[in-house]
Amino acid sequence: MNLHRLDLVSLSLFSHIVRSGSISKGAEAAHLAVGAASKRISDLEAAVGTVLLERHARGVRTTAAGDALARHAQRILGDVNLLAAELHDHASGIVGVARLWANTSAITQFLPGDIAAFSRANPAIRIELEELNSSEVVLGVLEGRADIGIFADRTPALGLQLMPYREDRLVLVAPSKHPLARRRALAFDEAVDYDFVSLSQGTSLARRLEAETEAMGRRLKLRIQVRSFDAMCQMVAAGLGVAVLPADAVRALVRSLDLRQIPLKDAWARRQLLIGVRDLESLPRHARQLVEHLAQPAQS
Repeated sequence: MNLHRLDLVSLSLFSHIVRSGSISKGAEAAHLAVGAASKRISDLEAAVGTVLLERHARGVRTTAAGDALARHAQRILGDVNLLAAELHDHASGIVGVARLWANTSAITQFLPGDIAAFSRANPAIRIELEELNSSEVVLGVLEGRADIGIFADRTPALGLQLMPYREDRLVLVAPSKHPLARRRALAFDEAVDYDFVSLSQGTSLARRLEAETEAMGRRLKLRIQVRSFDAMCQMVAAGLGVAVLPADAVRALVRSLDLRQIPLKDAWARRQLLIGVRDLESLPRHARQLVEHLAQPAQS
């Protein structure tokens, strides 16, 4: 076995063949002639010392060794793509990339302005931002797929260093003709008898509502669960229920859909958004700069 004979073109070809189940289709995707592709696969099998593909009338399928090579090839090619992107950044004058994962509340309310200000002051640092549920954000930071995470309090985050980011205020959103629409403020327990529109299970907001309802010995009447604040407001406007949402995140939607925001008196309706990192001191300098920038509003 001589793994030094493996090359990226052959690994890429092999991945295309595995995905398509056909040597000819894989060759086409790799921009190679079928004969050249077949030769490269034969050379691959000679290099590893075993058969990688079983040929049959409808195409090919991987052997156990082929499955192993496919898994490693995918990771190797992914690393090469990341390397290419990073080298391109350096060639373009980018000194570093900070991977920031955040929940929807942070992205819709606070991060656009914060990131814009940071980018103006640090044009050589690129920020890769992804929107995920709070629990997914924490997991991404713990696993090293993200450098920095922003998520709601009450999200289990054992193993992360935490800093305050911002506070958001939860309100009840209702149709303009709903019985609660004219209230200046109310406690959550005054609304639980009505139908609710909620985010999907697993989101920090859905878990918070479930926990608070169970603490009252009640059960939330979920009429429908959707995946975005926009969709929640649309469902409320259609008369399918009321919803609890961050006030600033949906202010424009509430106005455009003729909905009403009613402040909640409950202490838990003031929700802390947190910044989480695995180890601040071990972060690259450009990522630490971003953390310091994001933490400033909470300290002012």
